[in-house]
Amino acid sequence: MPGFIPDILTTIAMIGCAYTVTGAVLAGRWRAPPPPRRDARAWPSITMLKPLYGPEPDLAAKLNGFLDQDYPGAIAMLCGVADPADPALASVPARAVRMVSAARHGSNAKVSNLVNMSGAADGDILILSDSDMIVPRDYASRVVAALEAPGVGAVTLPYAGLGETGGWSRMAAAGISWGFLPGVMVGLATGMAKPCMGSTIALRRETLDAIGGFARFGDLLADDHAIGAAVREQGLSVAVPPLIVTHGCTETGLRALVAHELRWNATVRMLDPAGYAGSLVTHPLAWALIAWIAGAGGWVLAAAIACRLILAARIDYVVGRRTAPLWWLPARDLLSFGIAVAAFFTRRVDWRGARLHMADDGRMTAETETH
Repeated sequence: MPGFIPDILTTIAMIGCAYTVTGAVLAGRWRAPPPPRRDARAWPSITMLKPLYGPEPDLAAKLNGFLDQDYPGAIAMLCGVADPADPALASVPARAVRMVSAARHGSNAKVSNLVNMSGAADGDILILSDSDMIVPRDYASRVVAALEAPGVGAVTLPYAGLGETGGWSRMAAAGISWGFLPGVMVGLATGMAKPCMGSTIALRRETLDAIGGFARFGDLLADDHAIGAAVREQGLSVAVPPLIVTHGCTETGLRALVAHELRWNATVRMLDPAGYAGSLVTHPLAWALIAWIAGAGGWVLAAAIACRLILAARIDYVVGRRTAPLWWLPARDLLSFGIAVAAFFTRRVDWRGARLHMADDGRMTAETETH
């Protein structure tokens, strides 16, 4: 093997280490200040939109968490399903409104659900979020305060992972907390990321109307990203306040974990092919291992492992819990790298019972309809 190849691989690994250390430093910024206090009459009303599908662990507790808020204004919740026999309905709080409608508005079942719910949402502010999210009691206050800043059209939030169903779910959570979350932090700090995530999208009713309503996004797989882009087209920003919420991971096996993460990676690759290719450098442990196999010194591998362990420990400290055993990190990192590479060759993904074909323009077609 030519002698320059180990040097190139070592350089890539060191760039990844620098990225990792930057993420560890930036993590300290995500300490939320106390939420502002105002007169109760000044707080706008909120409608929480919750598209549901199928059973989930602790779903009732998660939904109640969005209602049990230290928020002076009125909060309502709409929970929508497409099937009246959907088991998720059993977990809907009594205080929430159940909406059942099978009307389809494109290939994206979640967006169809949102379209069906949005007509009944009468809050000043709409907050949509995935059903697997867990939020603190000051969530609503912080989101509304961020939305009311000048020039802000929407608010979104980064999230950490929490394993809820055993070892594989903790491995999935580690991928979020130790991989995805630092990437968001670095991307925001450098201005390279313009996120809008399904963890939270808060916007005013007039903003939603101005961007064409939810129906505009009915055939898009990355609907959350597209909503953010549409808000920015109006000359408004998408704010990301210093609050990290939690994604409950429920994977029970390797196959489910890979299918979920492959869909996510393929979506990111579809949205930004060049940026996604560049993001491969953010996997220093994998590059260091390849460099070591190619003949580089063992110090490269040791440095990459040390940097990644520091970042994982730092993230766990910031979110206030151990995501997974730190000794899992090498296996988790190599799995993440493998999935990242596989996403370059993925054109079909599984999503909630449907097999979807992904087009280069971000649109999707369902090969098997969800029942």
